[in-house]
Amino acid sequence: MNKNFTRLTTLLSAAVLFFILFAGNASAHVTVSPNSSTPGSWETYSIKIPSEKDLPTTKVALKVPEGFDFKQYRPIPDWKVELTKDESGKITTVIWSAEKDGIGPGEFQQFEFVGKNPDHEADLAWDAFQYYSDGSIVEWTGAEGSDKPHSITKITNDPQAGGTASQGNDHHDASSDSAAKSDSHNAQDTNSADSSQSNASQQTAEPAQGSGTSTTSIILSTAALIVSIIALFLALRRTKR
Repeated sequence: MNKNFTRLTTLLSAAVLFFILFAGNASAHVTVSPNSSTPGSWETYSIKIPSEKDLPTTKVALKVPEGFDFKQYRPIPDWKVELTKDESGKITTVIWSAEKDGIGPGEFQQFEFVGKNPDHEADLAWDAFQYYSDGSIVEWTGAEGSDKPHSITKITNDPQAGGTASQGNDHHDASSDSAAKSDSHNAQDTNSADSSQSNASQQTAEPAQGSGTSTTSIILSTAALIVSIIALFLALRRTKR
C-alpha cells in the first residue's frame, strides 16, 4: 500500500511540474516595445530578453524591419554591439553579444535603440534570435499566436491603436531644436494634459499585444492539465489492481 501511495505521489508531482513548466515557458517571450508609434517619427525602442532556459543567454540578434531606419543604440556594460549593413549602408541586423556571463536563468535584459519610423502606416515585425551558452538558438520569428511569435509595432495615425507611441521625435538637430523651443514652452500645459490621457490609454491597450500569446499559453496549459489528469487516472487504476 505504501509503495502504491509513493508511486501515485511521484506521478502527481511530475504532472504538476509538467503543468508549471509549460505555463511558464509559454509566457516568456522576447518583446519589443512600444507596440504602437506614429509614421515618420523618431522613436526610442526597447527589446526585452528573458532567459527561459536553465542556461545563460549569450547573444541576441534583431533583424531591422523593412522601412525602419535604425540610427543609434544605447551601450550596455559587458555587452558589445555589432551592426550588419547592406550595400547601401543601411543597418539590417543588430547583434548584442555578452562579454561576460550574459543573461542568467531567471533574469532578463533590455537593450534600447533609436530609429526613424516609416513615413506611412505599417506593421513592423521584429524577428529576434536568442542564443544560449550551449549553442542552441530560439527563433522568435513566428506570427502572432504561435509558440515563438515576433513582436509587432503598429505604425499608425490612429491614437486608439494602443501602445506607447509618445517617445517619437527623440531626434533633434540644433537649429530645429532652437526654433521650436519657445513653441514647446507655450504648448507644455496642453501636452501635459494630452500625455496623461495617452498614458491612461496605454495602460488599457497594452495587453492587446499579448492576446495571441495569452491564447497560446491557455492552450498549452490546458493540454498540460489534461495530461496530468490522465496520468492521475491511470495511476489510480493501477493502485486498485
